[in-house]
Amino acid sequence: MAYKKVYLKPGKEESLKRFHPWVFSGAIHHIEGEPEEGEIVDVYTSKKEFIACGHFQIGSIAVRVLTFRQKEIDHDFWKHRLEVAYDLRRSLGLAGNPINNTYRLVHGEGDNLPGLIIDVYDHTAVMQAHSAGMHVYRMEIAEALSEVMGDVVQNIYYKSETTLPFKADLEPENGFIKGGSPENIAMEYGLKFHVDWLKGQKTGFFVDQRENRHLLERYSKGRNVLNMFCYTGGFSFYAMRGGANLVHSVDSSAKAIDLTNMNVELNFPGDSRHQAYAEDAFKYLDRMGDQYDLIILDPPAFAKHKDALRNALRGYTKLNAKAFEKIKPGGILFTFSCSQVVDKMNFRNAVFTAAAQSGRSVRILHQLTQPGDHPVNIYHPEGEYLKGLVLYVE
Repeated sequence: MAYKKVYLKPGKEESLKRFHPWVFSGAIHHIEGEPEEGEIVDVYTSKKEFIACGHFQIGSIAVRVLTFRQKEIDHDFWKHRLEVAYDLRRSLGLAGNPINNTYRLVHGEGDNLPGLIIDVYDHTAVMQAHSAGMHVYRMEIAEALSEVMGDVVQNIYYKSETTLPFKADLEPENGFIKGGSPENIAMEYGLKFHVDWLKGQKTGFFVDQRENRHLLERYSKGRNVLNMFCYTGGFSFYAMRGGANLVHSVDSSAKAIDLTNMNVELNFPGDSRHQAYAEDAFKYLDRMGDQYDLIILDPPAFAKHKDALRNALRGYTKLNAKAFEKIKPGGILFTFSCSQVVDKMNFRNAVFTAAAQSGRSVRILHQLTQPGDHPVNIYHPEGEYLKGLVLYVE
């Protein structure tokens, strides 16, 4: 199939030669024809040499590369990419694991499918498009997904109303592409939780913290635990299974607190160790006293673009300084950033500044990141978005 052609300015092919999967609008010299949002285009150098093929989109990132080979993007292409992704999750011990039916099947550029997210919750796959191209091809992708996963995926829910670029004017609607109204209880390391894929954040649950929650369980025995920005309580019920004395969950969203209480009751019915509060994080930290010796800080992204970086770093410093000020001696702090524009050193420096302000002796026990089902394409370092530190505070 002949695709419309995008020609680059001289020298602008260097990043593509290093297999970076984005073509920025400023690198384009001219385009033959007028491709629509999400249309597949071929990319050529200024010397008219083919270099990549991908989805076209109006905006800063003009082309998201699907392949560096000249080939048709057809059913076999989508099926092969999904098969490779599924094989990886099986090799990680996630897919087909009887105590875990929750994992990320497709992680955008990390699985050579830029702009596409697919999370699996038991027999339901939640598909999310972050690019116009993945939205345009959603039905073809869903068909290939059904072939690859078979009976494992009986429902496919498409959830992209809030993730697609607004300039594209695509008017997406959330809804089931396949199946519908499934049981919304999934399992992670033997713990159960409700998934709100209809109205919840992201695809309904923060799948990327699975291994970090499991690590927290090891530190929880005999401790008083505070889970800030708890969302649906993931860290909370791991702490409870780990033997915590008490667990307090805090989130500004009353709906999130309702889900947290439901999840705790699902795993530990009638357990009086847990209490939840719908309250602003900083207000709670101001009034909480020094009763906690294990604190989790897992805030939403403080910066979604580079212009907000400075304010985001101030926010991380302020937040961690409050925790250092209040945590008991010998306490453990799990602190995270999910802001892509905040790199590991920026985040560590913000936490370092907070520690210095507190005057406490602080040691790093673990440096955390996203799990293997959220792989980072080595040619796309921007895909490494989750940063975390486990700190011992004297």
